[in-house]
Amino acid sequence: MSMPESRTIPLLIKEQARRFASNEALIDGSRRYTYAQLLDETNSVARGLLAIGVTRGDRVAILMGNRAEWLITFLAIQQIGAVSVGLNTWSSARELEYTLSHAEVSCLVAADRLRSQDFRAAIAGIRGRGSLPLLQSVVWVDGQLGELISELNGELNWSELLRRGKAITQAQVDMAANAVQPDDDAMLLYTSGSTAAPKGILLQHGYWVSNSFQIGERQHVTEHDRLWLAVSLFWSFGIVNAAPNLLTHGGCVVLQESFDAGVALALIERERCSIFYGTPNIVQALWEHPKRAQYDLSSLRSGATIGTPEQVQRTIDLGVREICNIYGLSETYGNCAVTDAHDPLTVRLQSVGHPLPGVTLRICHIDSGVPQPAGEVGEIRVKGPVIREYLKDPTKTAESFDESGFFRTGDLGLLDADGRLYFKGRIKEMIKSGGINIAPAEVEEVLMRHPAVRTAYVIGVPHPALDEALVAIVIPEAGLMPAQAELLAFCKNEMAAYKVPHQFHFTSEIELPLTTTGKVQKARLHTLLPTNGEPKP
Repeated sequence: MSMPESRTIPLLIKEQARRFASNEALIDGSRRYTYAQLLDETNSVARGLLAIGVTRGDRVAILMGNRAEWLITFLAIQQIGAVSVGLNTWSSARELEYTLSHAEVSCLVAADRLRSQDFRAAIAGIRGRGSLPLLQSVVWVDGQLGELISELNGELNWSELLRRGKAITQAQVDMAANAVQPDDDAMLLYTSGSTAAPKGILLQHGYWVSNSFQIGERQHVTEHDRLWLAVSLFWSFGIVNAAPNLLTHGGCVVLQESFDAGVALALIERERCSIFYGTPNIVQALWEHPKRAQYDLSSLRSGATIGTPEQVQRTIDLGVREICNIYGLSETYGNCAVTDAHDPLTVRLQSVGHPLPGVTLRICHIDSGVPQPAGEVGEIRVKGPVIREYLKDPTKTAESFDESGFFRTGDLGLLDADGRLYFKGRIKEMIKSGGINIAPAEVEEVLMRHPAVRTAYVIGVPHPALDEALVAIVIPEAGLMPAQAELLAFCKNEMAAYKVPHQFHFTSEIELPLTTTGKVQKARLHTLLPTNGEPKP
């Protein structure tokens, strides 16, 4: 398939509405949108955003599960040259407050709740503290027509947003859309880093379009494919990889609001989904579902996953026979290397593929930075579709690029004689649990706010379903010994659920492994645990 001519998201959606007008583009339960209808809905919301004062360059946050309103709002934000901020639906109120403040969000579009999260209560509490003076408007997508909304706080419901948009002409939206350039910022994502606070990653229109198209080419995606998408849209795997992959090929995105294995199996069968995106823990949950064999998953063909050869094989066993192994970071627009769906199985199990068109990979010696020959392990460095900057962090931005302009991933890998990349682990201390990157420092910082905790170190230990499970090694304050249940409850209140340690191990400073200069050797902290990797009771 030929790449779309457009290099901005607004023009892409218009182009696809011309090329694939009657093709289904988006499915959310009983709601179904063709490409022509998706463009109409996007323009209606864009007019509404203009009506409430959102302008070019403004930051607009989205807080909800995988719903049609998420993707439509995202596309509408792009239509007017604003910047979308995908908020993590697992976040605690403290984490939401940090992200909204750091991103300088002026408008929030949100659902009332998801799972056990009450977003209305969380946002009310944050705004009640007066800590978000720049947040001028909040649109509640679940609000009923005629519902009393606080005008003084700039709150309105979805119906009111659309009503106000009728005062704005389509010419005003078109003018804003045509002003968007390929190197304009399109979205701001937040990802865990080596420091306590998440990093803000700015991504541009042009690379969002071109890189996702190339990802789809490796998967041999066509306009007839249908993507099952339960991977959260606020993560790069969802909004920078999976969704645009299908949209650039004229395919259909089938949404699942949040992952549930039983619901997923039924949805894949009912909608005859052919493209699968899932992390190892998602695959495991689908595989272990007691009624899996009762569902027809024969429509599945290709898609993307990560993990060990055994985990990739499990995805194939599930029925995704042409699954692609991938490598990338949010900073590299989701993927920078992808196997081909038609590569031999042995290649797809072991390798993460050739670099995508437009991507240059270099393997560098960890200490000297000297490029390494084929077959030698070193740091993976990337040039091409990569971030331009970390928001408000010029020091981190400068540190992340070498003197040749290559992005330093902090990951280990090697290139073989054919130019295929093999991932060999992480240099950084990042823990990947259930396919999600978690910064130990962020969890440690929260734990050390507990009055009974003097110091905390968080490490990952092998886990059959999650790859790694979080274990906290805690040094209590003198004379205090918090119960594991107490620390668990504290963490659940302060952090997203996937960041909460599975176990807590109590020790003393004298037991810590130290370097000759007195620094803690984090790579050896696992020696404090029993040989089975589980903390002592």
